[in-house]
Amino acid sequence: MRIVLQRVSHASVTINGKTVAAIGNGLLLLLGIESSDTLDDIEWLSGKVIRLRVFPDDQGVMNKSVMETGGELLVVSQFTLHASTKKGNRPSYIRAAGPDTAIPLYHRFIHSLENALGKPVQTGEFGAMMEVSLVNDGPVTIMIDSRARE
Repeated sequence: MRIVLQRVSHASVTINGKTVAAIGNGLLLLLGIESSDTLDDIEWLSGKVIRLRVFPDDQGVMNKSVMETGGELLVVSQFTLHASTKKGNRPSYIRAAGPDTAIPLYHRFIHSLENALGKPVQTGEFGAMMEVSLVNDGPVTIMIDSRARE
C-alpha cells in the first residue's frame, strides 16, 4: 500500500462538475493499493497517517498529528501510484490491485482511519475520473509505502 500524503489548508474532489468531497485543514491522501496488500498493511499505514507529526506546534515546529489538531482527512484512490516506468515510455500498472481486491481494501482503510480519528473521512469515488484540487500547506508532501517499513 502506498500513499502520497499532503498537508493541506483545503482540498476537494469534483466528479462531472459536482464537488463530492471537501476538507479544510488536514491531510489529502492519494492511495495506491497493490495486489499483494493485506489487512496488516492497512493497520500499519492508517496508524502511521493518524500519528504522523506534520502539523506545527506553538513554536512552528512540525510536532503535532492530524488527531491532535482536529484536522480532516480526504482519501482519493490512485492506482497510478504503482506505475512502473522501467521499460519504454508507457507506464505499466501490473502491480496495482484490480477492483475485486482494491475496493474492499480501500473501504477497510477508510474505516480504519475513521475509527482511529473518531470522525468521518471524506473520499473520492473509487475508479471514477476525478478532479482533485488542493492548497498544499507548507508545502508538506510525504510518500509512505507499507512495503518499506524497516
